[in-house]
Formats: sequence, C-alpha cells, structure tokens
Amino acid sequence: MNIKKGDKVIVISGDDKGKTGVVQKVYPKLNKVVVEGINVHKKHKKPTQNTPEGSVLDIYVPLDASKVALIDPKTKKATRVHIKEVKGVKTRVGKSGESLDK
Repeated sequence: MNIKKGDKVIVISGDDKGKTGVVQKVYPKLNKVVVEGINVHKKHKKPTQNTPEGSVLDIYVPLDASKVALIDPKTKKATRVHIKEVKGVKTRVGKSGESLDK
C-alpha cells in the first residue's frame, strides 16, 4: 500500500467520486483508509441515564484503498506512485516526477 497518513487523496470511484481529503488513518492489513470528510455515516445513540436525550454522531467509515488515488502536488490530479531511490533513500514519486514524500 503506497498511501500513508497525512497524504492528500482523491476518491476515484463510489458515491464520493471526485471529492478530496486528507488520510486520517491507514489499515494496511485490511487495505483500508479513513479520509477526512469522505464516507461519513450517522450513528444513532440510544438515550441513557448520562444522556437522556440520546444523540446522532457522525462517524468516518474506512473505505478500500483501491478507491482512492494520491494527488500529484505538481499537476493537482490523481497519480500513480513509483518508488525511486535517490542516494540510498527510497521515496515515492508521482507521474510528473514530483516527490510525494515531504
């Protein structure tokens, strides 16, 4: 998986297609990512003694990493990732040649 926490991504398929956001959490074993502002669901909480009125919460649901693509910092479009070794250090590089690592 070439996506890391803090990367800017764009959704390439599904209901949120075309939306962009920042990766908040990555689950590499499940191949899923949580993106800020994307795939938000409502969760209804029952009333309890502490909160007698109950509540409705917004939760971010993980989506599959194959549904998002990294945004190239130079072209501001979705890009594929290549690994390039410079002076013994591996870095992620977009199609334009711009480094994706900070």
